[in-house]
Amino acid sequence: MKLTSNPSFGYWDQISGKMPHFKALDGWRGISILLVLAGHLLPLGPPRFQMNSAVAASGMALFFTLSGFLITSTLLYEPSVPQFLIRRLFRILPLAWLYIFAVLTAFHSAKSNYPPLLLFYANLPPFWLSSPATGHLWSLGIEMQFYIAVAMLCFFFGRRGLLLLPLLCLAVTVNRIFHGETASIVTWFRVDEILAGATLALLVHLPGSDKLQRLLLPLNPYLLILLLVAAGHERLPWLDYARPYIAASLVGSTLVQERGVLFQALRSSQLRYIASISYALYVLHEVTIQGWLGSGDKLVKYAKRPLAFALTFLGAHLSTNYYEKYWIQKGKRLSKRVAGSLPH
Repeated sequence: MKLTSNPSFGYWDQISGKMPHFKALDGWRGISILLVLAGHLLPLGPPRFQMNSAVAASGMALFFTLSGFLITSTLLYEPSVPQFLIRRLFRILPLAWLYIFAVLTAFHSAKSNYPPLLLFYANLPPFWLSSPATGHLWSLGIEMQFYIAVAMLCFFFGRRGLLLLPLLCLAVTVNRIFHGETASIVTWFRVDEILAGATLALLVHLPGSDKLQRLLLPLNPYLLILLLVAAGHERLPWLDYARPYIAASLVGSTLVQERGVLFQALRSSQLRYIASISYALYVLHEVTIQGWLGSGDKLVKYAKRPLAFALTFLGAHLSTNYYEKYWIQKGKRLSKRVAGSLPH
């Protein structure tokens, strides 16, 4: 999908019709979840090299970047806030709430853990992520908080409110630097990874995107991949502040360079399938290493990991194609009814 340029920045009505689809994005979504799974479930070298955290952080940076890109692009082309919220809630809540209820009940967690997790503020101090198999849900908190914030921007200011997102991105990064926060799960120290993706969406879809091509074409995606992993490494904390922008640049470089081995890999059917079940993979993967599957010494524990992967992918496939599909379709029907009732 080639980027196109509109003649005038002020003509918002030119951003209309069906939202363009970039084939590389599905590939990056598949890669991002594979990196997260590898970082969480596999031994990636000797512990002293600290590669697990670096790989997982790289995967999350890509995941957040893609989320920011998708949400901002959606609101540019379909700026109805009620429709946006309905579709997002029906996409996220059914699996997340089912998982949270099931896990907290199975592990006899305290009742005080339910509200923060169900309402997606468990990633904020004083934190409520100590229950087994819930620690990774911090990212859903950041996602949901971003959805609400960006919906409010559009509600009060229309699509022009999205122009504030790049400024908010820089503000969050400056805030991180000021407080010395490199890898945090707190929204105001991490949401710049989503906002960098939002900024990329604005650069791609708003007029003047031909300038973006000239900016991104010289970038080497393979070098950016190495930089992204380095930016997630605990021994390079100063580079961590650039991670949101490295991830966004990496994704952006493949939107304008539709050639080469990497671009062909990003278009593969295998990555496209993994992308289609990526949300369920993320939600479910931590529960598959609890109890017996996570017990034993290192050799025994990792010998069970193929079973954990199999259960994760099986559960994600069933959830995506049956349970989540039902709710997504229900959300689409409801959003259409709401659209029909709104004044034009």
